[in-house]
Amino acid sequence: MTDLKLAVLSSNLLESSKTNILKLLDSSLSQVYVESIRELVADGAWTELENRFFRTLAFGTGGLRGRTIGRVVTKAELGSPTPEGRPQAPCTGTNAMNDYNISRATQGLIAYLKEFFIREQRPGKPKIAIAYDTRHFSREFAELAAKIAVDLGCDACLFDAPRSTPELSFALRQTGSQAGIAITASHNPSHDNGYKCYFESGAQVLEPQAGGIISKVNEISTEIYTPVDPSARGTLYRLGPEMDAAYMDRLETVMLDPEMVRKQNNLHIIFTPIHGTGGTIIKPMLKRLGFKCDTVPEQDLMDGRFPTVKSPNPENAEALAKAVELAKKTGADLVLATDPDADRMGIAARNVSGEIQLFSGNQIGSLIAYYRIKTLIKQGVITKGNIDRCVLIKTFVTTDLQKAIAKKCGLRCVETLTGFKYIGAKLDQYEKALPESVRANYRTLTEAETRRLRLEYSTYYVFGGEESYGYSAHDFVRDKDANASCVMIAEVAAYARSRGLTLGGLMDEIYSEFGFYLEKNSFLIFEGAEGADKIRRLAESYAAHPPTTLNGIAVSGVENFGTEVIYDIEGDRIPSEPMLMISLTGGERVAIRPSGTEPKIKFYLFAQQEPATGEHWTPEQLAMIKEKVGSALESLWRSVQSDAEKRIA
Repeated sequence: MTDLKLAVLSSNLLESSKTNILKLLDSSLSQVYVESIRELVADGAWTELENRFFRTLAFGTGGLRGRTIGRVVTKAELGSPTPEGRPQAPCTGTNAMNDYNISRATQGLIAYLKEFFIREQRPGKPKIAIAYDTRHFSREFAELAAKIAVDLGCDACLFDAPRSTPELSFALRQTGSQAGIAITASHNPSHDNGYKCYFESGAQVLEPQAGGIISKVNEISTEIYTPVDPSARGTLYRLGPEMDAAYMDRLETVMLDPEMVRKQNNLHIIFTPIHGTGGTIIKPMLKRLGFKCDTVPEQDLMDGRFPTVKSPNPENAEALAKAVELAKKTGADLVLATDPDADRMGIAARNVSGEIQLFSGNQIGSLIAYYRIKTLIKQGVITKGNIDRCVLIKTFVTTDLQKAIAKKCGLRCVETLTGFKYIGAKLDQYEKALPESVRANYRTLTEAETRRLRLEYSTYYVFGGEESYGYSAHDFVRDKDANASCVMIAEVAAYARSRGLTLGGLMDEIYSEFGFYLEKNSFLIFEGAEGADKIRRLAESYAAHPPTTLNGIAVSGVENFGTEVIYDIEGDRIPSEPMLMISLTGGERVAIRPSGTEPKIKFYLFAQQEPATGEHWTPEQLAMIKEKVGSALESLWRSVQSDAEKRIA
């Protein structure tokens, strides 16, 4: 205690950090916490203590995310390390993913669920579905959450091995659970983990549930709890192969033209789960549908270290490098990669020259949207009589090429904030618009039956996605789904081949018809306590004093999603979020938003050029336009960087 006081007086430690250290010691029975803090204090590791304790990890609308292995690993945490070198105990700290924060989050969720049951006059016990990925401590955190749920009077449906986040969403709906927990940090580095919270529709929590859960979690300051009477405790159910089989049966219905795919059975796919959960479903699913699928052997192993990559993020070229190398060696047509919890998918495929190239999330989504809309119209599923009930959903920071495709084909395009929970909320809204007589057994109906009902009575969701490599086109999962995405893009690749095209060639056809749309996404990283303050100050600077010119081009408009009242085209109000959309007189746009899950402030840049009405560009014309728009976008990015540097100087 004396050392902590002296550290505060000498400005080596924030007062809030000292307070949080004492709070943790008072609210846990863990000797590891005591020994770790003692060691860090003795070593004068004040920066490490600051990063671990400057705040209590906040439970937000997306749950929790933070380090589960510290930058400095104490002897108490290390213990006898596992064969993979993982410490025996997670990172000690109020600002870390550990038992303390898992317990607080789960206790708060259960407290909210019990009040929800009383308010809604629901019979029986609340039920929670729980899944976890391959990250460090994911299994232990999931088992702890399940134990707390059962001890406090809830039933828990826990997967018996690592499973994807989209399968959790599916299982939540299948089991009739009222909430779900996914232990994952998605595509973050290996030292992180997280806790994503879902509600009974199968989507991540939104208001009013989010605010209610956050309030309950914030009321809890200890990981210690008192179990209910044994007669009132819940039951633990294990989920396994039977849920996989049900999920795969539904995934098969995502394919639109199985006969066409069978005719292209020599399409060769290289798939990598990047040491995550994707291999459980995707490998057998692609083979079941008739694709030739090989995996990257050294990455087809579940390993929370993600030892063959710098980061398990399918957005990054480095994460796909081994798969691309194998594709070049074997002559494969398509590379698919998924992140550890298999909700995001990245690809590489042949371009018009036959070379393997990476595709952006915007391009992948546009390819799938184009194919599905055109095919459903050709098959007579979408008709002149029902097309006004068909919708494509994208985020504000996703390419406007998808909006152009939807508009030209006659569908409406709804735009949401970043986060698939907003697309999930729309799907829940469309389900609730169905007649009450069919809603009672909606989840037991086939995909064909639910599609017919949505086309007749409500809104049919044709496709949706976000630029950050997340997509879906189905209603039985209410989150982005890399398992389904692999099926969809493989079908698009088969379609391109049936027309004598590569995926790159099909992409150029789309550009020639709808216009060339180019985007650039980048970010600035600021870690730790000091970094969090920089991100806050930079976001405030943009909101208070947005630029009047960028790249020598006048700003024509600024939308502040944090302060303005904005509605989507269906008349629903867009929730407030600290994001600025800056439009320039030349048609370019720049969006700026702090990340909700990573220590970053993100920048999204947009530029485009469209052909004259009724005109299609030739390959030569398209090549010149690509170069022109690309140069303009790079120049705009240099201007944005310069502006940002001045603001943080």
